[in-house]
Amino acid sequence: MRRAGKLGLMQQPNGRSSHVVPTPGGGGVGIVAGGSIAGLLMALLLPWLGVPVIMAGILLAFIGYADDKRPIAARWRLGAQVLLMGAIVAVLPIDQLGLPVPESVLLLILTLSGALWINLFNFMDGIDGLAASEAIFLLVGAALLAWLFEPGIVDDPRLWWMLGLAAACLGFLLLNWPPAKIFMGDAGSTYLGLMLAFFAFTTMLSFWLSLWQWLILSGLFLADSLTTLVRRMLRRERFWEGHKRHAYQALQRRFGSHLTATLLYVGINVIVLLPLAWLAGAHRDWGLAIAALTYVALVAAAIWAGAGAPLEEQAEEEGAGA
Repeated sequence: MRRAGKLGLMQQPNGRSSHVVPTPGGGGVGIVAGGSIAGLLMALLLPWLGVPVIMAGILLAFIGYADDKRPIAARWRLGAQVLLMGAIVAVLPIDQLGLPVPESVLLLILTLSGALWINLFNFMDGIDGLAASEAIFLLVGAALLAWLFEPGIVDDPRLWWMLGLAAACLGFLLLNWPPAKIFMGDAGSTYLGLMLAFFAFTTMLSFWLSLWQWLILSGLFLADSLTTLVRRMLRRERFWEGHKRHAYQALQRRFGSHLTATLLYVGINVIVLLPLAWLAGAHRDWGLAIAALTYVALVAAAIWAGAGAPLEEQAEEEGAGA
């Protein structure tokens, strides 16, 4: 925070940002440091898995840090994300899924899904406290649900890595809580996207949690980001460029408060999505139906909030609401 200016990490307000005063960036480096240290137990006990994941996370964070200082072309950033995500998927025992799909095809699907999630999570890091609180919810919520259904996992280093990374995010959140004193930047958001994808894949492969439970837990971020992306694509816009038209950004402007918008997302996560994810685990045959109904409601809510709508339409709705 003290050296942000000299390091070229001071984030100036612009047309795509939601903050109004210059704020230090690059704080995600702290999350990366804490998360990497938390993974050392995994690296010692399961080096074939822990070491590649730690190294991939650090490399992606380094690219994000460089991008925070001086923008890197999107194709190079995306290429690095795909390669590093692919390296992680390659060391996972994906054959355990037993799906009637060639392993190479499954590897490609998981790699591209992980790379997409990295970018979607990065898109959602736009107001104070939101991305860090979401990461904490996903990590702690997933760990809690996994433990409830499989108490024996308390001896698995992956569980403690998840909780250690959540603790690192909490340390950062203390400084990022509205009004934020520092931003995580791409160094933190892309690292968290990659790590969350890894934990989702490895817990599904170990049958701790199902795909439907993970989709429900991450429902707010996925519904908001994907609804915004699809609506912009349908309007034939340059959807890969930065903007401030996600539902959470529209809500922040409508409420006139970062804190209110972030607390709304936290509340929905804890009060609605966590119990639904538990229900999908308790009744696995109904997991798909529960996830589908959850997304119908979340997408409808995202559209109502203004996800992907032109700023003129959002301004009219905000004015009508006022």
